[in-house]
Amino acid sequence: MSEVESPTDRPGEDVGLSPYGGDDTEPDVLPAAGYRTYEVYQRERVGETTNLIKPRQLISDAYLTDPYSLLDILREHYPCFRDWATNRFWITRYDDVTSVFVDDANYETRPKLWHYNRVGWGRSLWDEVDLQRARVNRIDAGLTASVERCLAELANGGDLATGLAARLPLELWGEVLDLEGDDLSRFAGLFWTTQRGAGWHAEGRHEGLVALDELATWFDALLDERRGRDRDDLVSVAARLESDRQPVSGADLAVSVLESDHETLQGGLANLWFQLLTNPEQLGLVRGDRRLVKFAWLEALRHSPPVLSAVRYARHEVERFGRLIPEGGLVMCSGAAANRDPRVFAEPDRFLVERKDLCQREPRGQYRADGLPSGIAFGLGKPSVHPAIPKDRPRSLYAVTRDVAVAASNAVLDAHPDIALTSGAEPTLRSLRLGEMHTCWSLPI
Repeated sequence: MSEVESPTDRPGEDVGLSPYGGDDTEPDVLPAAGYRTYEVYQRERVGETTNLIKPRQLISDAYLTDPYSLLDILREHYPCFRDWATNRFWITRYDDVTSVFVDDANYETRPKLWHYNRVGWGRSLWDEVDLQRARVNRIDAGLTASVERCLAELANGGDLATGLAARLPLELWGEVLDLEGDDLSRFAGLFWTTQRGAGWHAEGRHEGLVALDELATWFDALLDERRGRDRDDLVSVAARLESDRQPVSGADLAVSVLESDHETLQGGLANLWFQLLTNPEQLGLVRGDRRLVKFAWLEALRHSPPVLSAVRYARHEVERFGRLIPEGGLVMCSGAAANRDPRVFAEPDRFLVERKDLCQREPRGQYRADGLPSGIAFGLGKPSVHPAIPKDRPRSLYAVTRDVAVAASNAVLDAHPDIALTSGAEPTLRSLRLGEMHTCWSLPI
């Protein structure tokens, strides 16, 4: 990797520009804006086009429904695609995507709060082990009851996508925060609004800001109420926590909730059951051997990840993939494309619960283990660097989310041993907006 300095990077210093091998004196007329040297920019020109794809297709309604056909074109023909329309670089091959996502020296991830232009407004508290432990313990304690409440509403049939996949994560938030009834309903609305607002949709962002402020005010009141309470819910633990000698505020809790993942459990659970119900032979394998439920979950995250891509930003100018990525350049790491890379996975477009070329455990700190690649699930962040069952800290978010999805799916199979789609149902996967989770919104059973 090499870096190319801009003349403006060194103010007050004369920098010779001689792209054609001339002397080192600064010319009277600078090259066109945006061009540094011929050696770098000979590989692209402003307005560069491709024969097989147009940038507008990547922001079209067709992409919301079926991103894979377009991503296949990028991966196989333009693995680092310079998208001039939306000013970003698409990275689509497995090894390239994973290399960028773990390269903290050259790329950074910006928090959801950045999209709200409120960096510094509050602090995410998820680095606090006590809060991690409180979340995991409350989820473990309340999981069975939460799943039973969801399935009770589906006893005579219903919609698995809304009745289980969408509802279960909110039921678990109720356990974690010790909220129920009207309070939980209120939280669910605010949570969903803040999550959807952390994107590029202007109206959604405004609504999200209003919801974020309301959430912070509400958490301030809950913190005051629970400061003297010896309970193990997240708010009570946070109320007793002093981070850097600074008491936790409602804004801190609101930011922590905002920065948490919601797409993987809701979207992944819906996509898992979409694949099982539309692939009866794979469902039959899972029915016959419950050990395959976990493998089906991992395969669903590979085959149909709810988080299609993750954005990284270049910390400085980086030359990679035959491109010069400028400082602050937006790099679109497409997990959806990488997870179907035929260089890595055999028959990548097929959903196979007995797949032999997929890592069947959480990798440690990167995306491969046991000589096998894992599916990329961006909503869960990077794979943990800690042991699978750590002694001094709670399980990772990867492990907790997997355990919830597997337990819920086993409960579905117990309650509905002959589960099938309603006659005539034709479920599909879709994103509601660009950048939002790609999932199944209706699964009538």
